[in-house]
Amino acid sequence: MRLAAPPYVCNGCGKRHKCTLEKFLYTATEAQRTYDEVLSISRTGIAVTVAEIERLDAIISPLLKQGQSINAVMANHKDEIMLDEKTIRNYVNAGLFTASKMDLLNTVKMRPRRKKRDVKVERACREGRTYRDFLSYMEDHPDTPVVQIDTVIGTVGAGEPVLLTIHFVEAELMLAFKREGNTARSVIEIVDSLWELLGEDRFRELFPLILCDNGSEFSSPSRIEADADGIARTKVFFTDPGAPYQKGACENNHSLIRRAIKSGTSLKPYSQADINLLMNHINSYTRKKLNHRSACDVFSLLHEPLLLDLLGIVKINPDDVTLNASLFKK
Repeated sequence: MRLAAPPYVCNGCGKRHKCTLEKFLYTATEAQRTYDEVLSISRTGIAVTVAEIERLDAIISPLLKQGQSINAVMANHKDEIMLDEKTIRNYVNAGLFTASKMDLLNTVKMRPRRKKRDVKVERACREGRTYRDFLSYMEDHPDTPVVQIDTVIGTVGAGEPVLLTIHFVEAELMLAFKREGNTARSVIEIVDSLWELLGEDRFRELFPLILCDNGSEFSSPSRIEADADGIARTKVFFTDPGAPYQKGACENNHSLIRRAIKSGTSLKPYSQADINLLMNHINSYTRKKLNHRSACDVFSLLHEPLLLDLLGIVKINPDDVTLNASLFKK
């Protein structure tokens, strides 16, 4: 009867230890932890949608690239923008616009803040997508293939390109795409291109679930989960902050990239064709953990061979696989 009236819990029931029914208990420490988590999530990011960012970007970025200041843009488009100058500058610095920090006047003169926080496109983008949610989902759907995505940075700095890596955990196969900036928009563009290339059925087969970290480039998960028309295509979850081991398969594969492109090396000299060549060699690398097969071999066993062709993956003869900088000198 205790569950039929407030507070709807079994605490204090004298028959609790003998009762065989499902029990509902109130635990103060767990309630406080849940409250703290909800409070933290509610204060994360900024209340702005992807559509609003795209609308503002179409107005502001072309003018900034023409050499205008934010102040001048605001003065001439005040009724359209309806935000203050500081907010627009934060959006640009966070990489949410096509225009970069280097397109801002006086950027070199401005000293960076001591404490920098990521600006999120979506408010509470982690809500329902935490690592705990991921584990819960996998417990209910244990056969779901997991895809881990991450960013490989060359030289840190404005205008420096980065790589988006896509790692199919089951097969240990990895794709890499060069991006001119580490922005949420660039990630969405790559996902959209794969959605269009593969088609709905093949995309959903390959990308039933995506696990990423807390980088600002992944701060628009709903747009990754669905296309521009709102058609659902995958699920996105985040690792815990400061826990790269939770997507260790992806991190381990990055060590193979670093053999050919050392950490701290600018990615500007490398074309997408160079990156594709490197990934072909990595995916053709025979590995003990794959029972002395390559990622290409395992991927072909799990999926139709046509997918390798669609993704532009070419298997390299095992004796020709090169995993150091000499690969780019051939």
